[in-house]
Amino acid sequence: MMARSILITGCSSGIGRDAAMTLKARGWQVFAACRKEADCEELRSMGLSAPRLDVDDPASIGRALDEVLAATGGRLDALFNNAAFALPGAVEDLPTEGLRAIFETNLFGLHELTRRVIPVMRAQGAGRIVMNSSVLGFTPARWRGAYVATKHALEGLTDVLRLEMRGTGIDVVLIEPGPITTRIRQNAIPHFERWIDWEQSARREEYARLRARLYEDHGPDRFELPPAAVTRRLIHALESPRPRPRYRVTTPTHLAEAMRRLLSTRLRDAILTRSG
Repeated sequence: MMARSILITGCSSGIGRDAAMTLKARGWQVFAACRKEADCEELRSMGLSAPRLDVDDPASIGRALDEVLAATGGRLDALFNNAAFALPGAVEDLPTEGLRAIFETNLFGLHELTRRVIPVMRAQGAGRIVMNSSVLGFTPARWRGAYVATKHALEGLTDVLRLEMRGTGIDVVLIEPGPITTRIRQNAIPHFERWIDWEQSARREEYARLRARLYEDHGPDRFELPPAAVTRRLIHALESPRPRPRYRVTTPTHLAEAMRRLLSTRLRDAILTRSG
């Protein structure tokens, strides 16, 4: 019997890499995709199949999926859309081109890949599509407008897709992590430096705290968990006969959901403003 197969995007580090290594150890046929060939080569040296896949490039998406399907005989049991980046900065300082760039990766690219995978899963009568969202997929946070916008959009698109896939054998799942130990903060620096002209901002003085978070190592955030915490939810989403529509990870994510349901918008805004 062939091992179940999964394609995971964004495997150069953090959540994607941990998921790839753990699922391989559980017997899955894992395709751990990365944007950079050097990262793919490193994963291959660790025994993983690692196609190069740049979600911003439809041709790259097509080549990677063709490579995966050639290796599996045309079958793909699961897709974990994990690739994403952050672009911190005040909304008023965020150029529209920067917003377009983050949407290209965090939403449009995974949508392109998902659309190409669905016919494969539909033909085989089964499949799991798991989207890695965030606590910021349903909660706002100051200085995170671009990332919040992409994750809110991802949540809405995924909810609709889940409804539309009912009866097809394809389950669609959201994972909503909170603070997880990854390189997302360090990886955000070049995007911040490219798009945010903080020195000319009306909020110049306020950027001191944001820049400290980006450039200084203050250790883990409160309640921060390792990537394995997300992988544990992913395993349930992939292997349970009836996966949940949503998996929330970390204490802040559960607290944010309780605030969203129980507090008025004005009170929640006051709390989030102080905490941001």
